[in-house]
Amino acid sequence: MIVLGVESSCDETGLALYDTQRGLLSHALYSQVAMHEQYGGVVPELASRDHIRRAIPLLQQVLAESGIEHHDIDAIAYTQGPGLAGALLVGASIACGLGLALDKPMLGVHHLEGHLLSPLLASDPPEFPFVSLLVSGGHTQLMRVDGVGQYTMLGETLDDAAGEAFDKSAKLLGLGYPGGPAISRLAEFGDPSAYQLPRPMLHSKNLDFSFSGLKTAVLTLVKNHPAAMGEQDKANIARCFVDALVDVLLAKCLSALRHTGLKRLVIAGGVGANQQLRSALNAAAVKRRFRVYYPELEFCTDNGAMIAFAAAMRLQIKPEAAQRDYGFNVRPRWPLNELGI
Repeated sequence: MIVLGVESSCDETGLALYDTQRGLLSHALYSQVAMHEQYGGVVPELASRDHIRRAIPLLQQVLAESGIEHHDIDAIAYTQGPGLAGALLVGASIACGLGLALDKPMLGVHHLEGHLLSPLLASDPPEFPFVSLLVSGGHTQLMRVDGVGQYTMLGETLDDAAGEAFDKSAKLLGLGYPGGPAISRLAEFGDPSAYQLPRPMLHSKNLDFSFSGLKTAVLTLVKNHPAAMGEQDKANIARCFVDALVDVLLAKCLSALRHTGLKRLVIAGGVGANQQLRSALNAAAVKRRFRVYYPELEFCTDNGAMIAFAAAMRLQIKPEAAQRDYGFNVRPRWPLNELGI
């Protein structure tokens, strides 16, 4: 079965072809970061219009790279939600229009399921069951994953996601957008003992998160700085911020492993590319004797490969899930616990 995946939930346009026998055949991605950078964040209307411009050239690219013809595709999958409504509508309309033209069945995919399953695309994939930390710009959640469509929520953020805290704190330091990579690079030059920043909910008796207080602490430091802030001061704040956030994520992951009794931890989502987080998790894994898995770096951010793959996994279990129904709707808000198999 060859599945075409279309991803357009936010500011990346991704298309990919996945074959259940041969694996990932090709994928192409266009990031809108440069366009949104001047605004300090994603502008939904601009994002939607850019998806329109990019989708068909990317489709032509993945077909050319894979050697697959249109008629070879068995099913077409698209991100149905969650995400920006306008951006989702672009991907859904292009996918369903293509499905209608080619007489191919369609399947809407949950964006977060794509992230959850993306580590299975790696050369050394984890086996079910495992604990997953989904940590991205809009989501921070801990889940038990027993199989495709079998997800149990263990804990989630009560306010800002980790990625949002990265971006907002970076903006306070004048680092621009996207803030996560910039603040992580700057943190490498900072003094970890320069400031004492809070670790929200570090010792709570549950697996939930909260990062708005940490972001507010950075704001207070910046506002109360006695003089013009130099690069070393920014680096010190960045280091203390990153250390605090990583401490919380690490502690919650360890608690989730103890709670479930599992020995496999999977990290998914854009913040999973953060080197400080990876270093802390790898050190803990050696000490506490569990395995930690990550997606390939190219699949940490939003991409079409994870959508094609998630759809292919579902269709192997339930082939009739793909339908020749070319009317579509999108779900900008779509709780993962509403997703079955």
